[in-house]
Amino acid sequence: MATGRLLIATTNPAKLQEYRLILRGVGIDLELVSLVELGISETPEETGATFTENALIKARFYFLRARIATLADDGGLEIDALGGEPGVRSHRWLGSGSNENDSDRALADEVIRRMKDVEAGRRTARIRATIALIHEEGGAIREKTAEGAIEGAIAERAYPEIRAGFPYRAVLVIPGRNCYLGELGDEEEAQISQRRIAVSKLRDELERIAAGRAAQL
Repeated sequence: MATGRLLIATTNPAKLQEYRLILRGVGIDLELVSLVELGISETPEETGATFTENALIKARFYFLRARIATLADDGGLEIDALGGEPGVRSHRWLGSGSNENDSDRALADEVIRRMKDVEAGRRTARIRATIALIHEEGGAIREKTAEGAIEGAIAERAYPEIRAGFPYRAVLVIPGRNCYLGELGDEEEAQISQRRIAVSKLRDELERIAAGRAAQL
């Protein structure tokens, strides 16, 4: 099996670039590849009740098809005043009844609508992500998971620019920065993102994969 390559199980080029920035920022040298680059178009049914369960479903599904180290994540927005919603249903919150993601603008607008009459002190929320990492070492399959979260508050109105695939960055204001998460540049966001926090917890496992690459150079 090839070593030193890591499949980022996404079709979103912005997410792939975010992982490149994160791994570079923490000093881990891996060759990152996407589902598109490997010609994988199948998708698993995300039936998990938690971010961790869904991340593992995706990681296992794509690892079996790619047969290289695979990283998959699942996550979304948790709003305290809404009992943690949309949570694990963050991409399908509007009840479309299918696996198709709801539109980014509709999701952001729904957050603002539901929070319209909630006072400032009760607008706390966070964007959470769980990462699942699977790879083979010495004939054994290793699975690890880790999570991270960015704490913030729901704004009174959505930021006008919504990056494709990241609707909740347009509604979360970051304390101490007095700006929307969506206002941050790629480099700045990669330094504080929920994915970076989770990646940092998986550093030892990622370094094992990277060391396999170094041994072949």
